[in-house]
Amino acid sequence: MKKSKINYILKLLSMVTILVSIPLWSYAKTAREIAQNSFPSVVMLLMEDSNGQPLSLGSGFFVKEGIVATNVHVIEGAAKGYVKIVGQKPKYDIAGIVSIDSVRDIVLLSIKGTKAPSLTLGDDKQVSVGDEIYAVGNPQGLEGTFSQGIISSIRQVGSETILQITAPISPGSSGGPVLNAQGKVIGVAVATFKGGQNLNFAIPVTYLASLLSNMKQVTPLSTKATIKQKKSILDDLGGRSVEGVIAGQLTWTYSPANLGDYSFSLRNQLREPVKDVYCLVVFYDRSNNPIDVDIVRYSGIIPAGLAKRVESRVHGDVQKITYKTEFRILDFKIID
Repeated sequence: MKKSKINYILKLLSMVTILVSIPLWSYAKTAREIAQNSFPSVVMLLMEDSNGQPLSLGSGFFVKEGIVATNVHVIEGAAKGYVKIVGQKPKYDIAGIVSIDSVRDIVLLSIKGTKAPSLTLGDDKQVSVGDEIYAVGNPQGLEGTFSQGIISSIRQVGSETILQITAPISPGSSGGPVLNAQGKVIGVAVATFKGGQNLNFAIPVTYLASLLSNMKQVTPLSTKATIKQKKSILDDLGGRSVEGVIAGQLTWTYSPANLGDYSFSLRNQLREPVKDVYCLVVFYDRSNNPIDVDIVRYSGIIPAGLAKRVESRVHGDVQKITYKTEFRILDFKIID
């Protein structure tokens, strides 16, 4: 073989080596691939108080075998709870807390009896404004919601950093993963802020990585029913107020054509009008087991001291077997 031909072949081989040596993780995945890969690792959390009554609903994701990350405010005040993997029926009890950072509003929970895959943590130091991101969670109880957006800003809150994103998140999204174009976690979603719309934020994954390196023995939730809160990274961005509005008086629409339709009353006990009320409705069977949940938003205004009737719908089978219901106000806005 002539020397010139040998040199040409060697040159081709060197080009192939360069091409195959490019790491596969550097390529962006499609939104469909990211959704399919992330759902088996994302969970819905339903928390209960010391009396076994429903307290809150949120999102989370596996970061290690048997370990789920979520927000502190999702479990605050809870004595027990369980998780349900997106798209699956089994429910897994929460054993307790293995690591917590109340300032950054993130916590790691030990989950009993599950071996779900973990999401890969990315590097939030590499994100820039304009980067494409995806949020996965259960906004308003809509299980397995996948939304797309961008990093709209990287904010400094005192000495801390927080990611501002355009991907829609709502009550129920709290604690869900925010993923980059490679499907890696770059933040933990935090929902329900007062003082504006389209102001969505995520806690950078750096703080979560720090918790993973400092896990301890499981502390049962029952001994953490009241979590001692320090000043939070989120204090300057607003918070939630859930006292002063009550719900009740559920009425089913008993009609074969409208099976599953229901309404209930929202009463404003404050001296100021309120709006954007979010209410968690939990449905129980005769064995006192929760069979379904619904998060209802009333976007209108409820004047001081008055009530409004709110309508919603669940599957018709829920109406057939529901024995009782419970209501929890998740959030509302006071009109100054």
